[in-house]
Amino acid sequence: MKKAGIFAVVAASAGLVGAGAVLANSGPGRQGMNMTFEKLDADGNGEITQAEIDGLKAARFAAADANGDGALSLEELQAQGMKKAEQRAAGMLERHDANGDGVLSQDELPKPRRSGHMFERMDADGNGTISKQEFEEARNQMRSNGMGKHRPGQPEVTEPEQN
Repeated sequence: MKKAGIFAVVAASAGLVGAGAVLANSGPGRQGMNMTFEKLDADGNGEITQAEIDGLKAARFAAADANGDGALSLEELQAQGMKKAEQRAAGMLERHDANGDGVLSQDELPKPRRSGHMFERMDADGNGTISKQEFEEARNQMRSNGMGKHRPGQPEVTEPEQN
């Protein structure tokens, strides 16, 4: 597996052990706010306590800790990441396979919510192309809006080069 692929699997699995991951993770393919109240309310008393959330996190950690040593190795993180990826892929196929043939054609793939609009926003002068300066300005704007914050392996935001 390539280094970038390993990093992606490890990064995807990091939510498994992150503090507050149970409630903080939301969005497609993640439990977060999609998790049911009943699942979080382990004792069924109609209230969720911090202890119940901590217990769920501990159970998720224990499920990933295949050898029971109290630590997650790269192999265990990769296995957990692959398990999650398989579940997401199966769910995606189930949701989007309109003709039921067991495969997704390009037409069946989900469309981005803002399909086509990104290019127009980046093409500030409207000439139908994106210059390096327009690209850098758009990237810096997205980062200043909290999108694409710096992550390991990603270059820091720098000023665009002057030609």
